[in-house]
Amino acid sequence: MNRRALLEKWWLIPVGLTASAFAGMGLYALRVSRKSVPGAPQFHANTAQRVAALPTLTTDWAEVNFIYAGRPCVLLRLPAATLGSLDIGGRHYAAFSRVCTHLGCPVNLVRDTEVLAFSFNYRAPDPRDQHPYLGCPCHYSVFNPLASGEAVFGKAHLPLPRVRLERRGKDLWATGIEAAPENAG
Repeated sequence: MNRRALLEKWWLIPVGLTASAFAGMGLYALRVSRKSVPGAPQFHANTAQRVAALPTLTTDWAEVNFIYAGRPCVLLRLPAATLGSLDIGGRHYAAFSRVCTHLGCPVNLVRDTEVLAFSFNYRAPDPRDQHPYLGCPCHYSVFNPLASGEAVFGKAHLPLPRVRLERRGKDLWATGIEAAPENAG
């Protein structure tokens, strides 16, 4: 190949690089937009630990942060039952790992839906779903506690691991936890 023929084909390099970049971005967008739906809980037994007294969780969306099996977790009183939640006399309790399934930052309960819309760029598509969500402040992933911790927005595509709860007298105890995802990120 002579120099003239090579110069006539130079445009293939930037076009090829651009096409590769757009293909990579498309694959990334496809991966991020595909969220895993939580199934039946797969709890791994662990040492039982008292989490909270039932009388302290007086209203829906009351929360208690705790450490279980070396992971920060959150206990919530929910207005409706979910897969893996505990029902006690018409009241529903669920606990989740607070470790984001994207890169491991701690998630927090975001009570104000306007803060969720402004800070996390997420507004529930259905007006009936205007309730608190768990949000990751590092990369703005959002998890729905009423959908068993499902990732509904952001880079995380796996749900938050759930914690098994048991009632013992007037207390809630953690007795198991789902495995942390192997492929965070």
